[in-house]
Parts: sequence; C-alpha cells; structure tokens
Amino acid sequence: MQIAIDARNASVAMAMLTSDQKNTALKAIAVAINANATRIIEANQLDLAQARQDNISDVLYKRLKFDEAKIKEVIDGIESLIALDDPIGASISKTELDDGFILNQVKCPIGVLGIIFESRPDALVQISALALKSSNAILLKGGSEAINTNRILADIISKAAINAGVPAGWLGLIEDRTQVAAMLGMQGYIDLIIPRGSNQFVKYIINNTNIPVMGHADGICHVFIDKTADKAMAIDVAFDSKCQYPAVCNAMETLLIHRDIAADILPDLAAKLSQANVELRGDSKVCEIISCNKAEDLDWKTEYNELILSIKVVDSLEEAIAHINQYGSGHTDAIITSEQATADKFMQLVDSADVFWNCSTRFADGFRFGLGAEVGVSTGKIHARGPVGLDGLTTYKWKLTGNGQTAAMYSGTNKRNFKHKKL
Repeated sequence: MQIAIDARNASVAMAMLTSDQKNTALKAIAVAINANATRIIEANQLDLAQARQDNISDVLYKRLKFDEAKIKEVIDGIESLIALDDPIGASISKTELDDGFILNQVKCPIGVLGIIFESRPDALVQISALALKSSNAILLKGGSEAINTNRILADIISKAAINAGVPAGWLGLIEDRTQVAAMLGMQGYIDLIIPRGSNQFVKYIINNTNIPVMGHADGICHVFIDKTADKAMAIDVAFDSKCQYPAVCNAMETLLIHRDIAADILPDLAAKLSQANVELRGDSKVCEIISCNKAEDLDWKTEYNELILSIKVVDSLEEAIAHINQYGSGHTDAIITSEQATADKFMQLVDSADVFWNCSTRFADGFRFGLGAEVGVSTGKIHARGPVGLDGLTTYKWKLTGNGQTAAMYSGTNKRNFKHKKL
C-alpha cells in the first residue's frame, strides 16, 4: 500500500525535525484550520445531513458534530501542545560505563502510527497534532459517517504542515475498509496501531494483525460513594461523571454506594439524575430505596454511552473494589470519601489506568492531564497506560559513545571493571 510506504519514508525525515520546526508547523495548522472554518463546517453539515438520513444514533451524531465551538477547542488544543516540551531527544538516563564511555537512554519516535477511530472529526486534529509533535508519521482511518469532514481536515492539516517544512507523506487518510485490511498486514511499514471504537471493533483489530495494538475496548467506569462521603460532593461528582458528557468512554456507567449512606444520598441523587432524563437501573437494595428498573448482571458489564446508569449498594470498601476489578474495564474509577486511608486503599487496589479521589471520572483526558490532548486511552499495562499523549507516542533507544573500547577489554584475567556511574 503506497500510502504506508510514503509514511515510512516520511518518518525517517521526521525524526530529524527540530522542536522549532515542529512548533512552526503546528502554528501553521492552527492558522489554516481557523482560516478554513467555514469550509470545514460546510463539509460537516453534509455529514450531519447524511447521518440523519441514515438514522445514526444520537450518541454518534453528537460526536460527529464539528461546529465553531469544536474548531476553537481543537485550536486551543494545538496551542496547548505547542507550549509543551518536545519529548524527542530527551535523556531518560545517562550512565558512565567507564572513562569516556557514556551510555545515554533517549526518547525517540515510534515511527509510523495507524489510528482507526469513529465519528469524531476533532479526534483527527488532536491525533495529527500529537503525531507531528512527537515526530511520528501517521495513517488515519475515520468513520465513513465523517468522510467529508475528515477529508477536508486531513487535507488542510497535511498541506499546512508540508508548507512549513514537514516531509510529504507524513499524514495519510484511509477511507475504505479494503485499505484497513491492507493496513493491518503492513508490518514492517506500520509500527503501532491504535484503534478507538467498540469492544467488538477493537478485538477485531487485535485478532487480525501482527502489528502491536494499543488501546482500550470498553470504558466501564465506576464511582464509589463511601460511607464517610460528603453528601453534596458525592451528588455533584456522581452527576457530573454521568451527565456532563455521557457519550464518552470516561463517563460513569455504574455507581456503587455504601449501605450505611445509601438511604440518605440515593433519593436526592436519583431526583437530580431523573431531571436530566437518566434511566436508573438498581439492584434489589437500591430498588427498596428509590423507584428504578431492576438491574441485571449484564448491566454491570455494559458501557452505555448514554443516559443510563446502573447502581449497586455494597457492604464495604472491599466489596466495591472487588466489583470494580471484576466488572470494570481498567479505564477510570473514582471514590468519594473523607478518609485518606480509605482513598489510599481504593487507589492502590483498584486495577485501572486512572483512579481518582473526590473528583469526576470525566477528568481522565489527555488535555485535562496536560498531555496536549490524546490519541486515545490505553488500559493495557505495556508501554503506555491511561490517556496517551506525547510520551505515549515515544519509545527510546540506547546511544553508546566510546573511544575505541572493545568487549575483550572487559573480559579475561586483566580485564577492566565497569564503573556504571549514574550521571
């Protein structure tokens, strides 16, 4: 596939770009997006109109919309990214093996990234900008429902960067499924694939490629209200976690509440959630306290991405932790409590990429973490975990500098000894 070959060739030259060159290109991209705002919105209107004809879900329709507010948001994200330090070339460690014999571990780009995502044109801007700042070439496959918006954004971003000195071929847009199948077989040209989508979609990618895959399949996030929680705080944080933007992977899907505080908090919380049209599904203990639908076992395993919330009463902190580790997706889980020891235990034992204390799950985000947006969230435990920003798009290499040393000098009866002095 020529587009992957072009990206591989571009990635070699991108590794040599300076921080100033990359920041200049990012500024050019921000200017170009702003200058072409009307064209971008017009393209997005075409996608939105087609989406309505296709009876696309409200969740996907909301993600698809790319208006003036979204344009300002992505430009702000690019400007935030420009302000971040360039990770490429940064020293992770430096060791003096012997006199004049220096080993340096430095960050470097991964190479060529293949990103497959759905519905959200703003993701294309964020991912492209992060790839550029981290000196990676990139192949992008967005959902067909956003084809017009993605096409114009990719064209604007690619040309603006090339005009600013970034090598041609650094960004490629893939538009059909046959190209996706071809991409999955391009090991040797593509170094990492990051899929963003449904559980079924991510598993399909993992099972149909030999290229390393990084990402998450589900966003089944929890909030646990402990018995010592401040009532007003618990209600506000739980409401925000579910309702601030229910269509995203860091929105709460299951609320756990300690039995000692359930009767006090649930009626007021349920009333507030009901005003926001949230459908409540509770276990038998919840149903004794408030009026709601009966939760089934499947509810604890479901990422709704809409205004539905499952609620369970638990007898202890330990039961809450066990429930999260059994049914959660390793994405983001929060506890509301006034006791630090309880929070510490929760954050230590919950096996998730993001664990929060007294704040909304919605803060699990690369931009909010100060990572310069994100290419996605990784729930794996190798290479990168949580929101994947600049550092998550780098690997490292070992640079060893000597003055004629040979391995024979450090073996045998008269061998020299290593110093292994950390610098």
